[in-house]
Amino acid sequence: MLEKVIEENRQGEAYAPFAADPNTYSKKFYIESYGCQMNFSDSEIVASILHEEGFGATGNYTEADLVLINTCSIREKAEQTVRNRLKTFRQIKEDRPGMLIGVLGCMAERLKAKFLEEEKLVDIVV
Repeated sequence: MLEKVIEENRQGEAYAPFAADPNTYSKKFYIESYGCQMNFSDSEIVASILHEEGFGATGNYTEADLVLINTCSIREKAEQTVRNRLKTFRQIKEDRPGMLIGVLGCMAERLKAKFLEEEKLVDIVV
């Protein structure tokens, strides 16, 4: 049974549902959520889908095969926070080229071209 390990009032926390035996998964994912309660709910849905596809959650992004940030772009500070996190993840990816980095939510929709093509911060925009 999966347990929820996030309080929705803590922006930027990783959603990490841990299964009884984390060694049963061949790939690991890490999700951070920023913004409204809907984003946290959406992250739970994404985590559930990834779990069904054989991914296990991790609370440590440095060991993840897939790193996702789910965010909205209501405030400029949130946008800068997300950009800084994406740069951090990109640095980890230099040592782990197989890692995929993705961004979800309305910020992703608005800045898709910049994230993918200009700044090359992410591999996936949803």
